[in-house]
Amino acid sequence: MRRFHTRWRFVVAVVATAAATSTIVAPAVVSAAPTDLSSVAAQVEPAVARIDTTINYQHAIGAGTGIVLDPGGTLLTNFHVVQGADSITATVAGRPYPADLVGYDRNRDIAVLQLRGAGGLPVAVLGDSSQLAVGDPVVALGNARGSGSPLTQEAGEVVGFGRTINAKDELTGSTSQATGLIEFAAPVRAGDSGGPMVNAAGQVMGVTTAATVNFRMDPGGSGFAIPINDALATANQIRSGSPSSTVHIGPPTLLGVGVNSRNQPDDLPGVIIFEVLRGGPAQQAGLHDGDVLLSIDGEQLGSATELTNVLDRHYPGDVVDLVWIDRAGQQLTGKATLAS
Repeated sequence: MRRFHTRWRFVVAVVATAAATSTIVAPAVVSAAPTDLSSVAAQVEPAVARIDTTINYQHAIGAGTGIVLDPGGTLLTNFHVVQGADSITATVAGRPYPADLVGYDRNRDIAVLQLRGAGGLPVAVLGDSSQLAVGDPVVALGNARGSGSPLTQEAGEVVGFGRTINAKDELTGSTSQATGLIEFAAPVRAGDSGGPMVNAAGQVMGVTTAATVNFRMDPGGSGFAIPINDALATANQIRSGSPSSTVHIGPPTLLGVGVNSRNQPDDLPGVIIFEVLRGGPAQQAGLHDGDVLLSIDGEQLGSATELTNVLDRHYPGDVVDLVWIDRAGQQLTGKATLAS
């Protein structure tokens, strides 16, 4: 649920993945308002980062939130907050820092950033999310109003555990599912993503990742958070530099194609390429707008989701074999050197 300002309406669907279009599988009844947690929020605020991103190719900027993990400037946030960003700036205690993407887990929607030149930063106090109970008061801090405004403080109560949300990118048709989430009754909004959900003791118990209130200033609604125990386990794997089938170290790998499987016929193999990035690896391999990409290194593609998952298992400099069908119906093959 990154907040966007852009000249192009379609950019929001391209880059605001998990939270912007989430649909709730297990809704819960909203409980009464909790006790005032403003003093708790003030205690945690110094260790909350305001994240601002730019996407040069799509003329977009976004805003999200992060959590300071150590004095040297390691941040925990959602992957969808920084997905596709050409530049990332994180502001902590009023000072902006350029940030680099250390790595991410797309399926778990977790990313780790490193702030350049940071030192002596205030660090968030992390709790044990297994100790939360239904009815516990919590407050989510975030950047929904933008980095020039005070942080949001969305207070509520825990209403459930083990929630599942399904998300769909309305432009590409790429889908994802997040499981094991904490649901809490609070009007979390776009821009709050990646921020801390804090208990009454000032301990971070979760990473806000989704909401039923999106891009509107509506009252009510529910927020969803990744339990901090789960988020920290993924973050520590990223920080150790250990890739896996789901954890990617470093920035995403670029093939240089825009795909759209939302309106693709079910019986059509591969994914339709609606745009090839000029000068990118795919164009250099010989692909054009309107071609249908069938496979990468022998892995068959049937959706935008499968394409991103395959690319997450590769790294810049990898040479991959591509198979595609051109607009004349001819099957072609070529090699592409993937970029960052």
